[in-house]
Amino acid sequence: MRSIGVDPGTKSFDVIGLEDGKVKLDLSFPSEVVAEEPSRIVKAIEDFNADIIIGPSGYGVPLKHIKDLTERDRFEMTLVREDEMKEIPVLIGLQKMINEMAEKNMNVWFIPGIIHLPTVPEWRKYNKIDMGTADKMAITVLGIYDQARRLGIEYSEVSFVLLEVGFGYNYAGAVKNGKIVDGIGGTIFPGPAYVNSGALDGEVAYLMKSVKKKHLFWGGASIIATGKILPPEEFAKRLDEEPFAKAWEAMKDGFLKAVASELAVVSDAREIILSGRLMRIEELRKDVKDLFEDKFGLPVVKLKGLEGKAKEAAQGSAIIGDGLAGGEFRELVEHVEIKKSYGSILDYVKLPLNV
Repeated sequence: MRSIGVDPGTKSFDVIGLEDGKVKLDLSFPSEVVAEEPSRIVKAIEDFNADIIIGPSGYGVPLKHIKDLTERDRFEMTLVREDEMKEIPVLIGLQKMINEMAEKNMNVWFIPGIIHLPTVPEWRKYNKIDMGTADKMAITVLGIYDQARRLGIEYSEVSFVLLEVGFGYNYAGAVKNGKIVDGIGGTIFPGPAYVNSGALDGEVAYLMKSVKKKHLFWGGASIIATGKILPPEEFAKRLDEEPFAKAWEAMKDGFLKAVASELAVVSDAREIILSGRLMRIEELRKDVKDLFEDKFGLPVVKLKGLEGKAKEAAQGSAIIGDGLAGGEFRELVEHVEIKKSYGSILDYVKLPLNV
């Protein structure tokens, strides 16, 4: 059994290929390269000859095969108007990849975001869209597998809060009894991410007059500190400088508030799991670990996942693909109820939308 998972990240598209649950393919492509030459990543995927591929799903759709994907589905996966698409490489790359894979009749499936899952109570969904994109859902599934394996427990006994600190966006997710029950996505996160501003004050949005998609890729810690986007490794080395120290404190304050919110939902969490690009930087991860252990009194662990260098979302997506195709992770995928996903990301918004 071979499966592939694709993570369309802000900075890079990562690909993990599994064979009988073991990593056999591990690739990463800059998002700009995918936008300019989508055939490169599509060929790499095609050459692996997988039984199933989990495609770049963006905000997600209820589980759906590529041949059944509608134009409305494509819009909901990116939520970007046509005239703005060219400004954001990750979204250009996503759409071009989908087009090419459809032309090749590849066995590609698209997976849900957090808001599509039946395990999340409806009352938590009102006036929300970004409770966690499809890649964040995949990371959370990887976390369920990871805790069950590390602690030697059944999926039904898994309980944690996960904090994902990516290059572009942050996310916090809540898992109870091995089910995803809540999520706080990047654009409603209570504090800045590295690139994204986090939750956008409605009054700020009003005064901006016209909020563009590109604005959701701006305003984060790197911009707070320097007015531009630096490599996170450089940011971490300059925390002794006041602008960087303040920006990092702003990020950590958001981490605390998000995790505290999710711990209110999962009061019996066994641990807090850390994931994402910035949590691979030891100095930053240790700072967050010490903060959480002091504030919450729970074990704080780094998401280990599978072997390989590709990001956690690609690993989680490959696991989901394997499980959907009846492989090693079939029981896990059944348990998290991905096949029962439903609805539209816009179903719960009770404000007027111009779409």
